[in-house]
Amino acid sequence: MALINSAAENNITFVRPAYFIISGFIGIPNIRYYFVFLCFIYILAVVGNTLVIIVITLDHMLRSPKYIAVFNLAFTDLLSSSALVPKVVDIFLFNHYYISYNDCLTFMFFCFTSIFMQAFNLVVLSFDRVMAIMYPLHYQMRVTHKLILSLIALFWLLAITLILIAVGLLTRLSFCQSVIIQSYYCDHGPMYRLGCNDVTPNYIFAVLTIVLVLGFPLAFIVGSYCCIGYSLSKISTFRERVKAFKTCTGHLSLVAIYFLPVIFVYAFGRVIHPNARIINLSIATVLPPMLNPIIYVLQTQEIKESLRRLLKARVQAKLEVFRLKPL
Repeated sequence: MALINSAAENNITFVRPAYFIISGFIGIPNIRYYFVFLCFIYILAVVGNTLVIIVITLDHMLRSPKYIAVFNLAFTDLLSSSALVPKVVDIFLFNHYYISYNDCLTFMFFCFTSIFMQAFNLVVLSFDRVMAIMYPLHYQMRVTHKLILSLIALFWLLAITLILIAVGLLTRLSFCQSVIIQSYYCDHGPMYRLGCNDVTPNYIFAVLTIVLVLGFPLAFIVGSYCCIGYSLSKISTFRERVKAFKTCTGHLSLVAIYFLPVIFVYAFGRVIHPNARIINLSIATVLPPMLNPIIYVLQTQEIKESLRRLLKARVQAKLEVFRLKPL
């Protein structure tokens, strides 16, 4: 903020282009089939996460703190898919490569906010698992609705604050040369590197954000599972250990799906082809919202039982209406 205020005091004029050009997926043969694949993934993500939201909303037995976090996970995944996929398909399938300056920043805000929250949701779910396994007798006393809601609200505030600062730092950059963004959406890194003036604050904040959004969640999750492993080692029988660990397999799958592609890109991003990097990142962004309901939510016994109850109640209601309907 000090840099922005200083610029205003010294009457520095920032060169802001009328539009940017999104240039990802250029030169890839048969790329239209990939966009059809993205549309298919988007439809599955919307249906799956909407179903989860409806089930948790309708079933009062799923109002526990854990399912508040699951509801937020489904809502974030729905927001993430809706913020990214339709616009990407519109850009590349219908050749709308030009995007205005303000629209690009708005596009970035919604995409990154939801992506950040996906990582923070994994932290909340990891916290729930470690408390359930380490303190099974005191779980309901320790993990309350207020605590989970406070954690979720804190992470939403953190995600929104981080991206607002990132966008604010972008507005102090002058784009006097290229306006071509080498990515499939308004990506922060490729955008700030186009700046003609000093991009050091943007670089420093980008590194700090990576630590907060990727480093901290991953370190917390690894630490929590170390605690879970230590707690499970104290359980007497092997069968009980396996049974307790099975409650964590869904969450571990989500962690792997989210973090492994991102780690791969950051580790080998400089040696792999730019198009391979873009495709890998796009898959890493759109797949978790589709797979989360299938792997974590719809495989949960409580969700299955809730679906059976709701379907049974709906069938019984229809039968009752049919029975009372006059001939």
